[in-house]
Amino acid sequence: MDIQVREVPTVGVEEEYFLVDPVTRSVVSAGPRVVAHAAAEVGDLVSEEFTGYQIEVRTRPCTTMHELRVELARVRAAAVSAAGREGLRLCASGTPVIAPDRASDVGDHPRYRAGLRQYRAMLGDFDISAFHAHVLLPDREQAVLTGNHLRPWLPLLVAMSANSPFHHGSDTGYASWRSVIRSRFPCLGPPPYARSLAHHEQLAAAMAASEAMLNADMPYWDIRPHPHLPTLEVRSMDVPAEVGDTVALTALIRAMVVTAARRVGEGDGGPEVCSELLRAGYWRAARDGWPGSGIDILTGTVMPFADQAAQLVAYVRPVLEEYGDVELVKAFLERLETRGSGADVQRSRYAAGAGLNAVVDGLLQATDSPGITAAGPVTVQ
Repeated sequence: MDIQVREVPTVGVEEEYFLVDPVTRSVVSAGPRVVAHAAAEVGDLVSEEFTGYQIEVRTRPCTTMHELRVELARVRAAAVSAAGREGLRLCASGTPVIAPDRASDVGDHPRYRAGLRQYRAMLGDFDISAFHAHVLLPDREQAVLTGNHLRPWLPLLVAMSANSPFHHGSDTGYASWRSVIRSRFPCLGPPPYARSLAHHEQLAAAMAASEAMLNADMPYWDIRPHPHLPTLEVRSMDVPAEVGDTVALTALIRAMVVTAARRVGEGDGGPEVCSELLRAGYWRAARDGWPGSGIDILTGTVMPFADQAAQLVAYVRPVLEEYGDVELVKAFLERLETRGSGADVQRSRYAAGAGLNAVVDGLLQATDSPGITAAGPVTVQ
């Protein structure tokens, strides 16, 4: 394969948020109304999600991380304004901190209804919010093999983005309870190792035939060539509360994708790491998060996530330097070292304030301030 990644690939992100009553701090089913309000300003960049308690925003393709930061701040601000018209606030957390007053209100979409028929009670508390990063990679064969290289690093991304320690009023003891909820599904989590695009499609077809997956053409694995876009999508992360964290993680993910794609171009199909070990790595990352320790999938040893992150940055540093993103990623790692992950921030607020209400209020403030990031204020046009 002689395909090379020479030009700077564009990136885009998707973020999912909960709609929260600022008085009760509970989630509210108002997704369709909020999306209708946002459409006048940003069109289809704000859409409905699996439950009526949620909405999703997406950015247009961006080349630089500054451009992405401005674009994400713009669509977040539009969503904040739209929610405000319903008397609601946006909450960027992987799970609802406080329980809703009724069962999950599933959105009116044929795919969601099909999921209910297929997975039944497993979807009873599937109110989770994620962050997805897209990196331009038009060749699907190359994208699948690139994913093989990314698989060992997925637990680290879970730990770095962990932002769901509370669920329906309880401290779960985990950093990413969203990851635990997802782990019960046979079609979610790390993708299988694939020798080729044909092998990838064969595995997806077998999963769909068993009814473990809804649709072979749209697998929900945590790395996938997007079914409709010329991108490789990485889907393992909790939604961060702060725009700056989303942007820094996207910069790191782009460097991972480009580094791996170049190795694929040199004939390296990626390491065939053990799937059971990879799932164990997910579990450990979801439980302990940053700054704990987890399984280094490439060696099978347990080591601090900070050391794993240092290894990853060293691995992709040439690409980070090429695109001018080294300092952005370095600042993000420094934030993790000083304040911890989003899960640590939530627990710190719980301990220092008025319990769960303080946790929600901190999340609302962080989500409602999309123009302020670790890089300073952003002017939103």
